[in-house]
Amino acid sequence: MPQIPESELILNEDDSVYHLNLHPHEISNTIINVGDPDRVALVSSHFQSIELKKQKREFVTHTGFFKGKRITVISTGIGTDNIDIVYNELDALVNIDLKTRTIKNRLTSLNLIRIGTSGSLQEDIPVDGIVFSQYGLGLDGLLNFYRLTNTPDEKEIVEAFRTHYPNHGILPLSYLSRCSEKLESALSEGMFKGITASCSGFYAPQGRVLRFELARPDFLPCLNSFRHGNNRITNFEMETGAMYGLARILGHQCCSINAIVANRINNKHTYQGEKIMNELIENVLNKIAVM
Repeated sequence: MPQIPESELILNEDDSVYHLNLHPHEISNTIINVGDPDRVALVSSHFQSIELKKQKREFVTHTGFFKGKRITVISTGIGTDNIDIVYNELDALVNIDLKTRTIKNRLTSLNLIRIGTSGSLQEDIPVDGIVFSQYGLGLDGLLNFYRLTNTPDEKEIVEAFRTHYPNHGILPLSYLSRCSEKLESALSEGMFKGITASCSGFYAPQGRVLRFELARPDFLPCLNSFRHGNNRITNFEMETGAMYGLARILGHQCCSINAIVANRINNKHTYQGEKIMNELIENVLNKIAVM
């Protein structure tokens, strides 16, 4: 088994993984990821006990128990570049022997569950609604650095989107991957479902205009109008596309669940974001407990 060089898998002096500062025994096989570091404590406040609290940079990790289920919650910060760090290092914790720097013979599949916020792209998906992402559509380009193998259905959808919204040589090539069907079955009841687009920024990459002009003024109408069979783009944020692609490549179960805090079609915004997020956290934790 070839050894992974020190330059490729960087460890801290205590042999923890470089960015997350974690050891293998400190995480559960069920991991909730949130963007906001402050949201980690909001999730773990529901735990009956907490065995670990760690932080390095924007990466805050709590591991504890909820109704007898051991769960880790970790903050990724904002953006697919951070997902690249977090998902690769979580995978290294369970699937690479950090002492020998070799890939384990027996691989572990993690349950990776995002709880986040998002903007609706359809008028009928209201502010304070909850969206379960059946597909992650990456508009950021991260997965173009990896070899992602699509299913025939995924390939058909992403090729239809590329025709509908060509990059004109100035935007990254879009990519797409499906959620875990196991996690969809366990967690999605009562939620809107569809394609979640992931953008590389918050302002122009999500069609906002302040003191600049957009390179693609048709961005929001194109996302809103895309249809392929029963599939449409329900919402957008900044992480899900990379999550689904990396989870597929690394062999993990993954899903993304988002509270809608703004509707970009009718320009409405929530007035009860904290309440909706807390209700969503309770809902997801209770479903995880019986998985």
